[in-house]
Amino acid sequence: MLYRENGQFKTTYSADQQIFTIRQDRIAISLLMLVAFVAVPLLASEYLFRAVLIPFLILSLAALGLNVLVGYCGQISLGTGGFMAVGAYMAYNAFVRVEGMPLIVAILLGGVCATGVGVLFGIPSLRIKGLYLAVATLAAQFFTDWAFLRIKWFTNDSSSGSVNVADLQVFGFAIDTPVQKYLFCLSFVALFALLIKNLVRSHIGRAWMAMRDMDVAAAVIGIRPIHAKLSAFAVSSFVVGVAGALWGFVHLGSWEPAAFGINRSFDLLFMVIIGGLGSVMGSFFGAAFIVLLPILLDHLPQWFGIALDTALAAHLTSMIFGALIVFFLIKEPHGLARLWSTAKEKLRLWPFPH
Repeated sequence: MLYRENGQFKTTYSADQQIFTIRQDRIAISLLMLVAFVAVPLLASEYLFRAVLIPFLILSLAALGLNVLVGYCGQISLGTGGFMAVGAYMAYNAFVRVEGMPLIVAILLGGVCATGVGVLFGIPSLRIKGLYLAVATLAAQFFTDWAFLRIKWFTNDSSSGSVNVADLQVFGFAIDTPVQKYLFCLSFVALFALLIKNLVRSHIGRAWMAMRDMDVAAAVIGIRPIHAKLSAFAVSSFVVGVAGALWGFVHLGSWEPAAFGINRSFDLLFMVIIGGLGSVMGSFFGAAFIVLLPILLDHLPQWFGIALDTALAAHLTSMIFGALIVFFLIKEPHGLARLWSTAKEKLRLWPFPH
């Protein structure tokens, strides 16, 4: 009986157009943000920040950007790791080559450069789709891997091909402890999640979803495919580029092109599929599944006092992880977000059977 909207009347258009129309949802999100911004920095350990929370937040942001393209617009992309690399390396060049470049501006410039590359490789989507488009975006992954490995300008003439950043500051405050890095990433994720949630509810988001459901019918009713598809590539690449810059600057500190290889693209695509296509919440569910589950499986034998060889434990983790992915895709093809929505609908009716 706790999750009911009885008596919650809407008397204005603004009240009817809220992101969270049910009061309980607004309270839950407010409590979640309070815990994330206040309780977690006070209670979490350094290991939890470095190994779990910071990677989870950054990959959630990247999955959120990919979900705009794949989930909302229906355009398959296998070049997400390459777009992350563009954001990281261009933010690095802006940061080290321009004296006094603010950290936030450098990260956003990395996202802008990723937008340009994303739109360039998104042009084939105007003529092809499906697996053919996936191959075209895969070319972006291979091209960026080659460019950042061979063209020395991107790595500031580094002989090893690796780059590093240090002395991160925002408005004169140093970003060097795990708590500060966590709060910095959390601020980006919260802001971009809010922006994307509002964007997909606007006429732009409706155009994306119309193009996803049936592009021919969308064109007939006046939606221009060139605007809808390229805007989806632009927004997606910008968010992914910002996530790539955060991954390099905040999480890694020092990286090389292998940090944004094709495995990263596949991981992000799995996050979106498992979490739920066309769902902002699904991006977070998918990132939690991909990031947290392997760590949990690695620690389970220790918690139960089972002695396993390191190689055997690693293989078992991979096997169980793959089996769980298959299980969830069979049980709910629409992702974990759909399970969450179903549970909420049941709560709205409980304890009545209808």
